[in-house]
Amino acid sequence: MGKDVIIALDFKSGQEALAFLDKFKDRTLYVKVGMELYYAEGPSIIQEIKKRGHKLFLDLKLHDIPNTVEKAMAVLSRLDVDMVNLHAAGTIEMMKAALRGLTRKDGSRPLLIAVTQLTSTSQERMTEELLIREKIDDVVIKYAENADIAGLDGVVCSPLEAGKIHDVCGTSFLTVTPGVRFDDASKGDQVRVTTPAKAKELGSDYIVVGRPITQAEDPAAAYDRCVKEFVEVSK
Repeated sequence: MGKDVIIALDFKSGQEALAFLDKFKDRTLYVKVGMELYYAEGPSIIQEIKKRGHKLFLDLKLHDIPNTVEKAMAVLSRLDVDMVNLHAAGTIEMMKAALRGLTRKDGSRPLLIAVTQLTSTSQERMTEELLIREKIDDVVIKYAENADIAGLDGVVCSPLEAGKIHDVCGTSFLTVTPGVRFDDASKGDQVRVTTPAKAKELGSDYIVVGRPITQAEDPAAAYDRCVKEFVEVSK
């Protein structure tokens, strides 16, 4: 599976999100719809985006008891999305239940990936607030191993951990990495971040980029810059 740039549509309304997509005219994109936009608009925004021909990552990060997650995933499986996710902290049992719920009767399903640790989480916060004493890299690798055991397609992680996860879980196990910023941009609320070019070097399969594209003066140009740095082969 080739590398791709996923644009995070972090907008408060469907009108804003669709107006943003209009800037790209007839281009086909891979976009992410998260909690804010999905909770504001519901399934209708998914349908409209897919009608325009874009690929879609539905980022709701499910985390609950296995039975509840299985039933929720069965509902999400009816949407024409390409990727969905949950929190790996919900345990292997929960991830297996999610996979059962997401798989349709014909055996088809979207990609299912697990969030390891949020890229806004630092070692200090994880230790002091979550009482997780292990090194953050070790926790992320363990969560990735659990997701692999559960049969998931990959994980959400920092680009800094992508290569290590491939070493442990194999090159076909996907690493979807937010926390990507241009080298001349602010980190915002992210802690474990890197550039598109560095993410490529570290082994990320997908990068998720929000504000550096959506808040750029020229979003299409910013997107093209991401693609050039992350996807295109250097000559």
